[in-house]
Amino acid sequence: MAMVFIGLGSNLNDPEKQLRQAMVAISELTGLDVITDSGLFKTRAMTLNDEQQPDYFNAVVKVETTMNPYQLLDALQSIENNQGRVREHKWGSRSLDLDILLYGDLQVSDERLTLPHPEMAKRAFVLFPLQHIDTDLTIPGVGHLQDLLKNVSAGDVQYAGAL
Repeated sequence: MAMVFIGLGSNLNDPEKQLRQAMVAISELTGLDVITDSGLFKTRAMTLNDEQQPDYFNAVVKVETTMNPYQLLDALQSIENNQGRVREHKWGSRSLDLDILLYGDLQVSDERLTLPHPEMAKRAFVLFPLQHIDTDLTIPGVGHLQDLLKNVSAGDVQYAGAL
């Protein structure tokens, strides 16, 4: 079994409900056991072309799985689609975004998947929820979580309660 961290995000269509529904769907996947989650975090949306977006709710879930990374990616994309995800443009508003952040110590980069997630080391909305799960985490090929946290601001990330 592989230890995997999955990022969850939403800022449309009742974001807290979207994340809770996604957690239920993730927990029902065959070959996957949920270990723990970070709880909910509210974060300011990244702006794209001066587009104003509603705030995001984010979380991270730690799971063990027998699925390979591509099977897991397909399963997560199916959950996104089932919850009405529309891919209009990168960093745009979305009803649900599920990302494989880490898949054990695996490092891979191809047309479908990059692991660890290529932007996670720069994203407070990923790093702070990860810290709630594992303060001693090392991201393969990137560095120790505590070191990465020194390079991001906690100002836009607020704990928002249990998932």
